[in-house]
Amino acid sequence: MGYKRPDIRPKNPRFSSGPCRKPPTWALTALGDAAVGRSHRAACGKSKLKSAIDGTREVLGIPADYRVGIVPASDTGAVEMAMWSLLGSRPVTMLAWESFGRGWATDAVQHLGLDARVVEAGYGHLPDLAAVDWHGDVVFTWNGTTSGVRVPSGDVIPAERAGLTICDATSAVFAQDLPWDKLDVTTFSWQKALGGEAAHGMLILGPRAVERLENHTPAWPLPKIFRLTQGGRLIENIFEGATINTPSMLCVEDYLFALDWARECGGLRALKARADESLAAIADFTETKDWVDFLAVNPATRSNTSVCLTFTDATIPDPATFARAVAKRLEDESVAFDIGAYRDAPPGLRIWCGGTVEPGDVAALLPWIEWAYHAERTATPAGNLNNR
Repeated sequence: MGYKRPDIRPKNPRFSSGPCRKPPTWALTALGDAAVGRSHRAACGKSKLKSAIDGTREVLGIPADYRVGIVPASDTGAVEMAMWSLLGSRPVTMLAWESFGRGWATDAVQHLGLDARVVEAGYGHLPDLAAVDWHGDVVFTWNGTTSGVRVPSGDVIPAERAGLTICDATSAVFAQDLPWDKLDVTTFSWQKALGGEAAHGMLILGPRAVERLENHTPAWPLPKIFRLTQGGRLIENIFEGATINTPSMLCVEDYLFALDWARECGGLRALKARADESLAAIADFTETKDWVDFLAVNPATRSNTSVCLTFTDATIPDPATFARAVAKRLEDESVAFDIGAYRDAPPGLRIWCGGTVEPGDVAALLPWIEWAYHAERTATPAGNLNNR
């Protein structure tokens, strides 16, 4: 059976999971007021950095007694800064159900030398969070960017806990509700949910994390870009716009534009609703197909940002080659860029559905996925796929 190319195309084919799509109203002219050629320590530069911090707090609803800082090296730098600065005084549990969580576990065990308990689950699943010892320190991702599996809520984390929760939330913020009272450290990067530019991370510290920082000396030396205290006290100006190293003021301006757009479209509630609408369209699509499904096994854990799909057609002899071929067909048609599964994940597709993506574009993409699947099955029938 032949499948005709769909008549309607996504208006914007950018569905990459990072860097993610810019806000719909973005243009290069949005950067015209950037404080380029000026010191980030000058009044104009520091004011913009402080606006980025304040805007983050406002849009995400971060409590007033939490510190919000801009730090080097994207989300990776923020997570590593938290781990190197805070871990070591209590038992540690590392939760891993996708590649980034496994990376943090490797760093804790092999590089920090911690006797950490590593609790893993396969792609598509969550570990048993109820079995975690939350009275020790726990490091985990909220939303698995490479698996499309997220923590459904913070209910399992006890309010009365002795340990710290260190949460990599880089593909969850601005699209999912985060229980700030259950998260002592939260990190993310600008290039995920709001489509910002790379290299800058955000570090959000609750009061319990600040107390740990001021009363704990790590057993290992800390690089300069990881140091959050001086003389046993938190360096407060890091959380007021005085960054540890030189930021890109172009990137800062870009993030400020994204925050303004987020406010204009209705804030966190509206961003979450846009992502949920896109997820619902994909769910409706998969329910009527016997050849594709979510990688996330439990519907309650399905991500509404990094939506991961897998081809369930058991007659495909080489799923990885097939998935790459489908993604290439979509790219060649300029209807979807960069939606192949992450390199460490099971073969399939990964569609970014965060708030900057128009739900109508996701709806327009789905018939193209069906077309590409059938076109590739026709071109490479069972038994011939490996000969391409």
